[in-house]
Amino acid sequence: MDLFIEDKNDTTVTIMWSQPEVIGDSGLDGYTIEVCKDGTEDWKAVNEDLQKSCRYVIKNQTTGDRLKIRVVALNAGGRSPSLSLPEAVLVKEVADRPKVRLPRYLRQRYVAQVGEKINLTIPFSRVMIRSSERDSILFIRVSERDDSGVYEICVKVDDFEDKAQLILQIVELPGPPSSVKVADTWGFNVALEWTAPTDNGNTDITGYTVQKSDKKTGDWFTVVDHYHRVNATISDLIMGNTYNFRVFSENKCGISEEPTVAKEEASIVKIGIDYKPPEYKERDFTEPPKFTTALSDRATTVGYSTKLLCSVRGVPRPKVIWMKNQMIIGEDPKYRQICVQGICSLEIRKPGNYDGGVYTCKAKNTHGEAIVSCKLEVKQIPVPDAEKK
Repeated sequence: MDLFIEDKNDTTVTIMWSQPEVIGDSGLDGYTIEVCKDGTEDWKAVNEDLQKSCRYVIKNQTTGDRLKIRVVALNAGGRSPSLSLPEAVLVKEVADRPKVRLPRYLRQRYVAQVGEKINLTIPFSRVMIRSSERDSILFIRVSERDDSGVYEICVKVDDFEDKAQLILQIVELPGPPSSVKVADTWGFNVALEWTAPTDNGNTDITGYTVQKSDKKTGDWFTVVDHYHRVNATISDLIMGNTYNFRVFSENKCGISEEPTVAKEEASIVKIGIDYKPPEYKERDFTEPPKFTTALSDRATTVGYSTKLLCSVRGVPRPKVIWMKNQMIIGEDPKYRQICVQGICSLEIRKPGNYDGGVYTCKAKNTHGEAIVSCKLEVKQIPVPDAEKK
């Protein structure tokens, strides 16, 4: 059984205990709580009836007395060996129970590098503190990996105590990978494999850094960093070159001071390459003329120039012919014909009474022809009534 003090004040002491591991076939009848003053052996039971529960309040005690307390279990077979508190209890009110207050950053594992100074301040509350709180300081001048472990602080006031644990982890740079080898070489690629380092620096390995070196120059270049696997494929190597590879280990302190170099070299062999250009079927883009925008009927006034517009497409580029009333206009200077990028226009300069009629645009190439027409109406300028008289 375990026996400990749950609470106390100036006249009472509250105790708790656990049940016996072995009770016996006849069962457990109850418990007797006995007390005596420190320095004497005059033990007296304080409970008239057997206590059934594992908690009891010892009442009507004198403030300042130091009591020895023990608990005895009873059944039909008799009394068990007594279980006593290791020290006498002072009957006195506890003004403030001790309490360890670990800072937030110490409630988890505290990690420090080898060689760092460690100065941990752990505040706690104590009895009869008036002006300020007190704290405890753990100081390690030059930390080593052997200093890693679980540290426990215990604050005790009279018969009450409070404990807290903090986990201290001292870490350092890891060792290099145990081995590195070239597993395969094909085309412009190399497959590498390596094993984890035997010394991880007392913390988890977070990744690896892979470097390559061209045998011609001897310069090292990083090809993969912060890589989590223990195998990698290095691509885009140059044909005809020979490469060496090395791997560093990484943890939260950084990368290992030394790498592990692969014993094998990787040679990218030159091979003959016959280039065969792809064969493409020639596409026929030819098409007969087609008007994408037709002519629109227009009305104009005598003496005011006007334009007729349309657009046409076709391959090969069609020849455009303008006609008036089914007669080819040709090179008549009264008309200005323009066709740029398939946009065709016919400008009629200062039309007269006889320039009205049906205008036609005809587009023609080797694959066919197309025609659009519109009607042009030429109106007289209105004459005021005064001038007519």
